[in-house]
This record gives sequence, C-alpha cells and structure tokens, in this order.
Amino acid sequence: MKAPLALAEIDLAIEGMTCASCVRRVETALAAVPGVGSAQVNLATHRARVQLEDPSTAQDALIQAVRKRGYEARAVASTTTPEPEAAEAEIAEARRAFVLALLLTLPVFVLEMGSHLVPSLHHWIASAIDVQALAWFELTLTTAVLAWPGRQFFVRGLRALWHLGPEMNTLVALGAGSAWLYSVVVTVAPHWLPEGARNLYFEAAAVIATLILLGRWLEARAKGRAGSAIRRLLDLSPRTAQVLRDGQWVERPLDALVAGDTIRVRPGEKIPVDGVVTEGESWIDESMITGEPIPATRGVGDPVVGGTLNTRGSLVLQATQVGQDTVLAHIIRMVREAQGDKLPIQSLVDRVTGWFVPAVMALAALTFVVWYVLGPDPRLAHALVGAVAVLIIACPCAMGLATPISIMVATGRAADLGIIFRQGEALQRLRNTRVIAFDKTGTLTQGKPTLTDLQVDDALDRTRILADLAAVQAGSEHPIAHAVVQAAHAQGLDLPPAQAFEAITGAGVRARVSGHDYALGAARLMAELGIAIDPAHTARAEALAQAGKTPIHIARDGTTIGVFAVADEIKPSAQAALRALRAMGLKTAMITGDNALTARAVADKLGIDEVHAQTLPGHKVERLEALRKAHGDVAFVGDGINDAPALAAADVGLAIGQGTDVAIESAAVVLMNDDLGTVARAAALSRAAMRNIGQNLFWAFAYNIALIPVAAGVLYPSLGLQLSPILGAAAMALSSVFVVVNALRLKWVRLPTTSPRSR
Repeated sequence: MKAPLALAEIDLAIEGMTCASCVRRVETALAAVPGVGSAQVNLATHRARVQLEDPSTAQDALIQAVRKRGYEARAVASTTTPEPEAAEAEIAEARRAFVLALLLTLPVFVLEMGSHLVPSLHHWIASAIDVQALAWFELTLTTAVLAWPGRQFFVRGLRALWHLGPEMNTLVALGAGSAWLYSVVVTVAPHWLPEGARNLYFEAAAVIATLILLGRWLEARAKGRAGSAIRRLLDLSPRTAQVLRDGQWVERPLDALVAGDTIRVRPGEKIPVDGVVTEGESWIDESMITGEPIPATRGVGDPVVGGTLNTRGSLVLQATQVGQDTVLAHIIRMVREAQGDKLPIQSLVDRVTGWFVPAVMALAALTFVVWYVLGPDPRLAHALVGAVAVLIIACPCAMGLATPISIMVATGRAADLGIIFRQGEALQRLRNTRVIAFDKTGTLTQGKPTLTDLQVDDALDRTRILADLAAVQAGSEHPIAHAVVQAAHAQGLDLPPAQAFEAITGAGVRARVSGHDYALGAARLMAELGIAIDPAHTARAEALAQAGKTPIHIARDGTTIGVFAVADEIKPSAQAALRALRAMGLKTAMITGDNALTARAVADKLGIDEVHAQTLPGHKVERLEALRKAHGDVAFVGDGINDAPALAAADVGLAIGQGTDVAIESAAVVLMNDDLGTVARAAALSRAAMRNIGQNLFWAFAYNIALIPVAAGVLYPSLGLQLSPILGAAAMALSSVFVVVNALRLKWVRLPTTSPRSR
C-alpha cells in the first residue's frame, strides 16, 4: 500500500541482492534516510520504490545509504524496464561462471569421490600419484574455483558481514571457505592436526561453489522467462515511424515524435503512437493490448492505440499521445508497479528473514562446538562437516523469491489476457472476495441502448413529441439521451431549440421546448417534482419493465402524457462469465440506477443473486457496505464516471478498460476489453497465484525447518546419518530453482473459458 503522506516517489535499481535478508537490509537502510515515508524492495525485479514525505530528500542520500550496506544503487524511471539484452547478459554470465567452475571442479571430484566409488581407480591413483602432490593439485584447482567463478560469494558475503548484515553469500563464503581453509592446513601443515583428522575437503568446497553457481544459472533462466510479459509489451512498439516533415515523409525514431505529428502506417506495420485516423481505413489487430483476437475496423476519426498492428490498409493518423503518455506505456507502468508491489503476506516473511541468517550462523557455531566436545573421533573433522553443512543448506533465497516471483508471473500472465493489475496487492484481495457486484449499463449490457417504444396519449402527435423529447435530451451525455436523439435523427426530424436544460443526477432531465416545460425521468423524479402519474402510464411502464426495458415517464407542463422505453442488449459474454463466477463459489450482485422491474428482468436472465435497483450514484458505496457486511469482501465491476466512488470503495475495483479514465484511475484492476469473461479469469488467476505463493512459502520454510536440523546432525546419534555439505549445496541450489519453476506454472494454469475469445 502506498504511504498516504508521500509527496514524491523514486525508483532505484539495486545490484548485489541475492536473498530475502538482502531485501530486509536495503529496506531498512532506505527507511532510515530522513524524509523517507516508506521503502519497498523486490528481490525478483531488483527494484526499490521509495516514497518520500519530504520531496527535498536527495537521491544521492538514498544511494549512499544503500552503498553503506554493501550494495549498489542507481536511480531509474518508474517506467524503465531492464532491456532483454541485460537479462540475457545476466544469464550468459551465470552460465560462464558455472561452466568454468564445473571444468575446474570435475578433476577434483573424480580424484576424490571417484576413488571412493571405484576401488580400481583408488588403487591406481594411490600407486601412480604421490599423496602430497595430489593434495597440492586439488588445492590449486579448488583455489581457482573459489577465487575466479566463486569470487562473488566472498566479495559480497564478506562485505555484507563487514557491514553487520550477513546474507546468503556470507553463508556460502563461510561454508566453502571453512572447508577450503581446513584442507589447506592439512596440505601445508598437517602436523598441526591429529593424524585421524587429516582429511581433505577440497572437493566439498569446489562442488559447493559449483552447485550453487548451477542453481543461480538455472534461477536466472527461469526468472528471465518470468519477466517475459514486460519484454513482450516493450517489443510491441516499433523503433521508428514514418512522419511528415516539411512536406516529405521521413523515418524518425519514436523519441523524436511529438503530439500533433502526422504519421503514416503501412499494411503490416505496428502503429507507433496513440492517435486519430485522418486518412484511410484498415483492420487493426488489438489483441496484444486488449486480449481481443478479432481485428477491429478503424477509419477516419477513429482512435488507434500505439503497439497495435495495422493488418490491411494504409493509414494516416495524427499523434495525440507519444512516449510515456501512450496507452502502451501506461500499461507497462501499471504492470511494472504491480510486479514491484508486496502482498500483506510478505510482511511475515520479512520479519522471519530479518534474523534468519544470523540464526543460521549461530546454529552452525553451536553445531561445531557440540560435535567438537561430544562427537566421535576425529572430532574436529566431524564438527567441521556439521557446521559447514548447516551453513550451506540454509536457503533464505527461496524465502525471498517465494512471493515476488509468483506476483511477477501472475501479473504478466494477466497482462497477456488483457487484465492489468494496477496493484500487486489486488491479487491477494481478489482471492479473498466473496461477492462480485456489477454495474448494469455499459458493464453487463452493451451500453448502447436504443429507443424501442414511445407511447403517448392518443390526442398527441407522436412525431412532434419525439422531436421535442430529442431536443430535451440533446443536452445530455447519458446513453438513454443518445438513444432518443438517434431515433429522431433516423426519422429525419428537425429538433426545436431547448432552453433551461437541467440534468438531475440519477433521476432524469428537464428543459423548455416548443413553449412547454418537459420533465423526463423515473417515477422518483415525478414524485420529487410533485407530478402525479396517470395510472394508465404506470401500467404501461410496468409492462415495459417486465419485458426488460427501461421505461421513462414523460411529463409536460406538470402532467404525465406518456412513457417511452429504451433497451440495452446484454453483452454476449455476460451469461457465461456469471456462470463461471458462481461455479467458483462467488455471490453475484447488480447495483444500478435502473428501475426495479427492469433490473430484476436482467438479473433473472443472467442468474444474478442480488439486485439493488434505483440506486443513486452517491448511494452505490452504501450498497457495497451492505454487501460487505452480509457476505464479506466485495469486488465491484463498472465503467462509468458515476462508478468511480464504488470502484474506489470496493475491496477490489475492476474497471472496464473501454470505460472512462476516471473509472480506470479509481480501480485496482483494469480489464482492457469488454469481455466479462476476464472478470472470471482475473478471479481464478488470483486464486491460482495465492495458492502458488502458499506452495512456495511452504516449501521455503519446510525445507529449512526439516533439513537444517539434519545438517546439524540430529539423526547421527540414532541412525549414524550425517549430511554431506555437497548434498546440502545441491539442496540449497535446487530449492531456489524449485520456487521459481513452481511460479512459472502460473503461465499455463487453466482459467475459465467463457467465450470463444478466451485464451
């Protein structure tokens, strides 16, 4: 959650973090800088988001605070995303380090472990190679492993220890370094140790480093796949555009474009910026933005979105938004911010990891002392093996990755489906939702009502009344008003001028037309104006409402003269989407300003559980509160300006992306198309993500709780079992890889299929 008092926000790229302990220390360092309201660090993205209460706080102060803890930091824009080349370079570097370590380690491993497994090899080595020469050979290779590809463990680990902030690299450095140092003493000064304790552990030190480097390579590859959604979004924009300059079409890079430029887009090219078509007509593939696979036709006057694909005709457009102001840039920014968010469940992990590494170091020291005092001969070697195993097997890295890597994959998968989580926390809140409430017009319905009925008293001229009604409605932006005006235009009627127009929120409109005072609205408006409704008109309105239409009373000069009705078709995806939500055990509700009979008719068609009709925009929040008290956490789906308060007040607000900017900015989740199946898919994805996070956390904690005692030797007295540091290193490396690979399963988790457009 964002700090409410924050006046500014700074994003930092952090280098050198490897585990949850690193995250905790960087956050603590940043939070201690004067003027900082809050600091949030993400291990998966290697980003820190710092919110300032004092905008004068310098970036340099934040960067220096991070450096004092042993890490590097640099300021980046919130919209900046690591280039694919950077991720590939990280993977390549991890691979090189592993391959080099493997080549240096293999001879040591074969000489030591091979001789134990193959007796003939043991006899050959003993007869062909001098024992001391063999020790020096292993010393040389192991030193090369630790000083070259394994240098990162010691540089980062000991630096962190110097700053009193030990972390995962510290554990590896102490573990592998202890095994190496002990073996050096055996090689260089064997007389310092009892004869029974003169064992070499070079292979343990080398294999530990190599296995952990293998784990980091596999982890980097998996994390690269986890961040693929952002890279796909970045790849949507072309690098250049054809722009009109001084009467000539020239090619210019995107950062040279400005709003107002005239741009040409040929068939097969991606649209470079947001704009409005000024020439031509074509089919535009918007699936990469909206998740909608069917191309949409766009002609003169129609808006187009940067990053979409022009499939057929040639277009000329005028740029309206460029650079970081485009829809695509906004989507990338929202996804990036969601991936950097922390879920409430992460606070528990942060508290645990704050003491985890120091506790492991203390346990390793205790293990050494206990086995040195009470262990079997050779006690020193036995104690060393136990202490090193404890240091190596502990894995705070898996704890740190458990939550953020799942968020990264889930929000990326959602973006592919046209679902943008503006806040990562919405993933957890949506999972906890018990009821989903919908606005009706424009959300459950197409939002484009048409005039279906006009019933006026027999003595009146129906055509004249329609012209007057259209004149009254011409000043309104409401969909019902558009339907009436459109019907009048369809009949070629000339509209008389209207005076004293007044829109009454949630009730209707008034105006003076053709010398008469008209009032058009629901029965509630008539009651407020003190106008009695003719019983015949009431009966007509009820019949229209029962047919699923919206009846509007017509009053002229203080007397009702008839009723007209509009109908708004239900979206094709609505019925299947609501069925999918009910199958997930969710309650459904509809909150609308429409009259009760019409609302009930729509609800019956869709199987909606609860209906709250004739609700003024200001009272939608009250209806949400009632639903929350009755059922628990509530989500609200809407698209209009009057939905903004409800979207903000709900536990999770989901805005239809083709709705208004106000609604979108008030919501935690944005649905980039009008397919209501995305609501069901968002809910299902949130459940899958939270289940995945639970699995990751269980593995990370259970792994450490179960194996650290085994490494310490609790099974040795009863079973004679002591865990090898080499096995500990393998388990440690694989634990982080397991967490990342498990999170990647979210890319392929099955989601509700509610329409042919679902993916």
